[in-house]
Amino acid sequence: MILKMSKKERMMSIFRFCLIVSILLLHTKIADASDQIPKRTLKTNMTEVYNQLPGSAETFTQMFEKGIFYGRLRLNSFKWNWGIQTDQNQNNWATAIGSSLIYKSAYLDGFGFTAGLYTSYNPLHMDAEDVGFVKSGKDLFSRFEVLHGGRFDLATFAQSYLEYKNKQLSIKAGRQIFESFLTASNDTKMVPNTFEGITLHSGNIPFLSVKTAYLTRQKLRDHETFHHLLAYGDNPTVLGAGWADNDDSAMHQGLTLSKLQAEGIDDRLVIFEAAHAVNSDLELMFNYTAVPELIASATINGAYTFHLNNNVNITSSLRYMHQMDKGAGKIGGANLVTNTIGYDDPNSLDSGLFGAKIDLLQGVWDIGLGYTQVRDKGDLIAPWRKFPTSGYTRLMGQYNIYANTKTTAIDGKYDFGKAGLISGLKAKAGYAIQNFDDTKPGVQADSNVFTIHLIKTYKSAPNLSTKIGMGFSDGKDDTVAMDGSPKDDPSYRDLRFEINYLF
Repeated sequence: MILKMSKKERMMSIFRFCLIVSILLLHTKIADASDQIPKRTLKTNMTEVYNQLPGSAETFTQMFEKGIFYGRLRLNSFKWNWGIQTDQNQNNWATAIGSSLIYKSAYLDGFGFTAGLYTSYNPLHMDAEDVGFVKSGKDLFSRFEVLHGGRFDLATFAQSYLEYKNKQLSIKAGRQIFESFLTASNDTKMVPNTFEGITLHSGNIPFLSVKTAYLTRQKLRDHETFHHLLAYGDNPTVLGAGWADNDDSAMHQGLTLSKLQAEGIDDRLVIFEAAHAVNSDLELMFNYTAVPELIASATINGAYTFHLNNNVNITSSLRYMHQMDKGAGKIGGANLVTNTIGYDDPNSLDSGLFGAKIDLLQGVWDIGLGYTQVRDKGDLIAPWRKFPTSGYTRLMGQYNIYANTKTTAIDGKYDFGKAGLISGLKAKAGYAIQNFDDTKPGVQADSNVFTIHLIKTYKSAPNLSTKIGMGFSDGKDDTVAMDGSPKDDPSYRDLRFEINYLF
């Protein structure tokens, strides 16, 4: 059903949207029409690539005069149908239009700043009492805000940081995007996932890129305000408290805010990551991520490319992640949803992941075969929008990070433009066989998942792109866990459509 808004709510929603669009269009008119290179472009995962950045300034005034505005208009639409509907699983949908405006100043003696305002508007939506059913489209609004006033809009300064940089070093302090093995912007909806803290990027050592971070807060895509990094809301006096703090789908629901406060634990995220490119064929990455007194992980990833005839390349990749329980298991248990039946040690989050993949590449196409296996110990902790199985076996909307989960996946990419067939069209598809642990009631039933994405850019409008995504899951409907409880059928259809315009 469509929830009717009051006249005041409708007018405020229209006003907010028109205001930000007016600012963006005004900037478009005064922008230099002679620019040949777009200021930004989008990767297929919707990550932004900045082609134009501000230069240096000689005075404080020039910091602002030589700064650059970056605008974005986008539309997102989602439709999710379950194979079998239950009291907990209902068909759902969401549609929104939104905008963002980012300003980057020029740099005075190496110092500059960035500020980014993001908005999302849902003039048509499901009833407020049904927001808990929304799956892939839930990030278009804040479920917590809907419960506390019925507002389906988002407006947030997701980025706001100071920066010092030179040719080999960048230090940022404030609200920012930080991409690493377990943290990501994951900007596939309306608002990116961002963090508060201090980060450093360094390229001082030849062939070695280093990034470190000390993060104090996080703002998931469907939140307006920043919240805890590894604490699940559980205030009994607050309606929808579970949606107030870290309510990511991969969040450990046993690590509640009240339990951490009782232990005197501040959930801070410490990250060190180094990437080493010995030559163009060998790539190595090491990552250490920790929330002191709770959890830590160390990961190494390596890839080597072999060159064959006819411009064909083979890339083989290996990944190992070792997760170390530093106290989180005792507090929350071994399972992400707190059901530890079937776990050898229900109070331990010691765990690990092994992954292997082979990619065959030839100019316009890429075919890959990957495998991942999570150790039969604790579930993996990664509620920061980057997934331990990414790049190997994870497909859209999947969380194959539970203990004793084995996944085999094949994926492919094809560039119709490079092939001379359809200009600006790219396609990628994947098929995953997900073998979850049938004995564990806190883990979903087995499923086979197929996804396909079509991304189109246009020569006549180089800043415009459209994307269609489809996901189909065929799950087992007769799985019974070791405690005798039946598991829900995880079958579904997930349809997505997105339009982006950058300027």
